[in-house]
Amino acid sequence: MEKRILGIDPGLATLGFGAVLCDRSQTESRVTVLDFGIIQTPAKHDIGERLCMIYDDLTSLINYVQPDLVAIEKLFFYKMGNTIAVAQARGVVMLVLAQFKLPLLEFTPAQVKQSLTGHGNADKRDVQEAVARELSLDRLPKPDDAADGLALAMTAWFQS
Repeated sequence: MEKRILGIDPGLATLGFGAVLCDRSQTESRVTVLDFGIIQTPAKHDIGERLCMIYDDLTSLINYVQPDLVAIEKLFFYKMGNTIAVAQARGVVMLVLAQFKLPLLEFTPAQVKQSLTGHGNADKRDVQEAVARELSLDRLPKPDDAADGLALAMTAWFQS
């Protein structure tokens, strides 16, 4: 049975995404990359415009990928100013997902690291290497936000 999983690493300036196609049969299991990248919003625009850009671009992405499941990173507190902007962007993401009636899994950064590397305190490079290895990529996925999107999608695959 095939399943399309979209991983989303929310952010206001940069939202990372990774989409994978998973196929689990009785004899084997395989996963391939459909797409990965980022949605960027320019800092020179006001926050309302930036949130609208995320809404529009994510809507287009979902129409393109047609996911069966979405994995999103749980809000993780860094600096208060950054956390509020990420929370606002995440709210837009949650709205779009609700409008498409997509099932959703949420993971903390530690859960993603544990799932991919076996260690909840692994560093970013360890996670990127695990993603590249699992997806048979010839190089580490870049930028980091896109790699995080793929890592979230892979974590959802391992959990489903």
